[in-house]
Amino acid sequence: QVQLVESGGGLVQAGGSLKVSCAASGDIISGYVMGWFRQAPGKEREFVGAIRSGYTYYADSVKGRFTISRDSAKNTVDLQMSSLKPEDTAVYYCAARIGTAILTTRSAYAYWGQGAQVTVSS
Repeated sequence: QVQLVESGGGLVQAGGSLKVSCAASGDIISGYVMGWFRQAPGKEREFVGAIRSGYTYYADSVKGRFTISRDSAKNTVDLQMSSLKPEDTAVYYCAARIGTAILTTRSAYAYWGQGAQVTVSS
């Protein structure tokens, strides 16, 4: 079984920066795509971005502000967020899917982290 453990996040003022990290443990299958999703209060969980090897893909809402990176040797993936806006406030989840295609649907990802709260004040 693959376990994803998140850390980081927190509270920041608009325009500031935060990072959420995701560490993978347990059984690891090569070729996983690592994705990030977020869920705001009263909203559906939405795709933020994903990484496969050195390639990254981002939702339009975060493009240019968020950066995803992965250290394969450490089985970790980071979501670096800058120029944060109040509408970025949400619980952020890392996720993993088997395969090489970067997909944006929640159902495509088999493993999930516990979530990390990100709150951006105005």
